[in-house]
Amino acid sequence: MPTIYDSLRAASSGLTSETASLDCQLLLAEVLGVERAYLLAHSEQELTPEQEQSFQALLEHLANGEPLPYILGRRAFYDWDFAVSPAVLIPRPETELLLEQALAFVKRRPVSVVVDVGTGSGALAVTLAAHCPQAQVYATDISHEALEIAGHNAQTHGTIVTFFQGSLLETLIERGIKVDVIMANLPYIASDDLRNLAVSRYEPRLALDGGADGLDLIRELLHQAPAVCNNDALILLEIGAEQGTAVLELAHRMLKPRRAEVLKDYAGHDRIVQLMLANTI
Repeated sequence: MPTIYDSLRAASSGLTSETASLDCQLLLAEVLGVERAYLLAHSEQELTPEQEQSFQALLEHLANGEPLPYILGRRAFYDWDFAVSPAVLIPRPETELLLEQALAFVKRRPVSVVVDVGTGSGALAVTLAAHCPQAQVYATDISHEALEIAGHNAQTHGTIVTFFQGSLLETLIERGIKVDVIMANLPYIASDDLRNLAVSRYEPRLALDGGADGLDLIRELLHQAPAVCNNDALILLEIGAEQGTAVLELAHRMLKPRRAEVLKDYAGHDRIVQLMLANTI
């Protein structure tokens, strides 16, 4: 019977990704129900035929290009794991920059009302609610399946988030809800570009397709924002790597913010547009 070492070596040699070795370790740890460190400390342990068969089945998914978080059913974000499925976008580390800006703002104004628009897995809303329990947190999504996953994540992590199904801010406008912070990681990939990207094979098109120029939903959100924003509200938008100038132009034309800036990610790419609204719009 193969050992942990033998199985991992054979598996990683058959994959071409830069993270092949780590991915194989995570899959085998999942099969064995152990932490990854266990594999390194017990590399000579033999696998049972059932364990090897389960490992090979998961490897087949990985070799076919299925994202590891979907295979495992979870993804780490900030300081927690979140349940994910093909119904939601896989949370990215870059989105943590948006979260950090929101947390800094809400910690200065702990009774803030916050909405996470297009919440997906709920990673932003749930994490903010956990770190700022005094805040009132809403989350919206057009997808019922996504909201089920987000609700599960909120319950798992013991947070209070109010979820609404609907397009962007419509459900808040209907209820007359006003907010101090809008967080939004909306689809921002241009439709023509999407078909050529590997991400479109498994992740939901609904969470990726931003229309002809990638900015359709961002444009609509900026149009809706004045109806829900309190004075001095903060809007945080995740954007594509070269969309900063275009989104700033939209924001200045549609909202006339008191302050507007593009925050870059650790790779130096445009990542977050931060808008501080004036007392009156």
